Amino acid sequence: MQVRNIHEREFDRDLASVGSLIDSLASSNDRLWPNDKWPPMRFDRALAIGARGGHGPIRYSIDDYQPGRLILFRFFAPRGFGGIHYYEVAQQHGLTVLRHVVEMRTTGLANLSWPLLFQPLHDALIEDSLDKAAVSLGNTLQSPVCWSISVRVLRRVLGTIRKLRSSKSSVE
Repeated sequence: MQVRNIHEREFDRDLASVGSLIDSLASSNDRLWPNDKWPPMRFDRALAIGARGGHGPIRYSIDDYQPGRLILFRFFAPRGFGGIHYYEVAQQHGLTVLRHVVEMRTTGLANLSWPLLFQPLHDALIEDSLDKAAVSLGNTLQSPVCWSISVRVLRRVLGTIRKLRSSKSSVE
């Protein structure tokens, strides 16, 4: 299945201010990734082409990095995710846009896991990321994004599975 998923926010800030959010990814002062609500984004080294990492079960490498403008990741897990995702900053109608895009083709079981599991969680995570970006830029959120019932249920089920796995591995 072909997937193109886009989330974006407009800011009345200059390119450099918004672009600096991308440059903070996976750092101790990350101003873009919602680490307080979601698995942290981590890499095997500083942001640079070739760095490998991800968040939770999603694994990717950095294929392109233009500081303050673009960071592009290529998926290598989970199985069946073939493609890229990226954050970019651009000027549009006198405003600065921060955009996250997924462009991939799913195969095999990912044809089911993307729409049923990963997409709802991804959409909530990226909206939380854009909320964090807004707050980091000094904006007040008028109405923070609320998670859907399906996202709350999926997070609860996955949290229970994670706890069961960790208690099982600590017993062995």
